[in-house]
Amino acid sequence: MTSSSDVRSPARTGAALALRGATLGRPDAPVLDGVDLVVTPGEILTLVGPSGCGKSTLLRTLAGLLSPLAGEVGQDGRPLTGPAADRALIFQEDALLPWRTLRANVELPLAIKGLPRAERRRQAAAWLERVGLAEHARHLPHRVSGGQRQRAQLARALAGAPRAVLMDEPFGALDAQTRAGMQDLLVEVLRGTGATVVFVTHDVDEALFLGDRVALIGSGRLTAVRDVPRPRDRSAHDDPARLALRRDVLSSLGT
Repeated sequence: MTSSSDVRSPARTGAALALRGATLGRPDAPVLDGVDLVVTPGEILTLVGPSGCGKSTLLRTLAGLLSPLAGEVGQDGRPLTGPAADRALIFQEDALLPWRTLRANVELPLAIKGLPRAERRRQAAAWLERVGLAEHARHLPHRVSGGQRQRAQLARALAGAPRAVLMDEPFGALDAQTRAGMQDLLVEVLRGTGATVVFVTHDVDEALFLGDRVALIGSGRLTAVRDVPRPRDRSAHDDPARLALRRDVLSSLGT
């Protein structure tokens, strides 16, 4: 893998995202009420809760795909009124274009920005090398594994230099070993980008490994936001503070 200096990313600060008194969902099916949440620039905030609790609804609202039914949703102190190029959304399904090679998929946000072809190829190649896919650059998505497709999706999202990356259970379909590798890779490739990350998961251990803070959702509301002990270290799973937080999160989720 290459160093971060091999990928030319503008020096940008992460987006500040905020919900104030927000009711979220669809007019005929509100799912969250009275949400007050501030996501600070450059942090990784994980959202945890049972299936159907509104995690994905909150994420789609921050992406600008859903409007709040009440209250306010904003970015950098201004109302958030729709999708924007500086917010990238990553789903559990990789959403790569099946007729484009991995390199061509990663080039897509760069082409939208109007970069010359040679520069697009240079940056796409650097990102693919950074996520360990340099040898697969010319492969179509169906020729690589699910974990490799997720690596390509991550490279495509970050190639566009977003200020916020919104991730909806992106590793949920992967086996345990591949999932752990993707978690490590995510932390590594985010380093130095400055991007703010909101990461939805139903896996408490994933939330506590990745998140600087973890937000708990249940019973139609945001119930708590907790700081996660650091440093981020898998070998610290028996740290008393981490164990106490894990028990607290599980208790809050009713498990």
